[in-house]
Amino acid sequence: MMRRSPSARSGGRRSSGFGRAGSAAVRLAFALLLIAAWPGCDRNVEPYDPTERVAEPDLRHIFPPAAESSARAGGAPPAMPAAPAAGVRGGAAGEGAPIRGRVELAPALREAAPAGAVLFVIARREGGGPPLAVKRIDAPRFPVDFELTPADRMIQALPWQGPLVLTARLDRDGNASSREPGDLQGRAREPIAPGAEGVRVVLDQRIE
Repeated sequence: MMRRSPSARSGGRRSSGFGRAGSAAVRLAFALLLIAAWPGCDRNVEPYDPTERVAEPDLRHIFPPAAESSARAGGAPPAMPAAPAAGVRGGAAGEGAPIRGRVELAPALREAAPAGAVLFVIARREGGGPPLAVKRIDAPRFPVDFELTPADRMIQALPWQGPLVLTARLDRDGNASSREPGDLQGRAREPIAPGAEGVRVVLDQRIE
């Protein structure tokens, strides 16, 4: 039977000591790495729900049927409309009631009205943002009476409530997503709410 020399035994002890020290250093480095990375991972992320469905805007209100399929594009859903405010013009019927009015063409711009243009009547929440509802009127003959209802909403899940800013645009190319020189536009004088009657919008501005 062979006996290990004292030098061999001491060498083995030194090797095992180095091994333990190396492992401790690796563990320490890994712990420091986790601590450094922790702030960047501390986020409140909701779990992925494979059954969740994202609502898409109903483009039939702003594009003719033939162009609907080619007009769809990705984008963030619009923000929720604000709650109704006191003093906003509206009828007693409240939510679900239509908005009725008339779009007129300013006398000074009658000759500037582009032939074959499309009229868009647009309702947005007060403060800006994407349209809540859009009415497309082809080949308009002024003055034009209109009616906006919950069925004209771009996303049906959004509440039909005010305050709303009502605008109208006579668009040369019939594309609701673009404004070009020569288009005519106007807006109602005050915010409105569902149920408003006799809303008047005058096209008195020309986009240059």
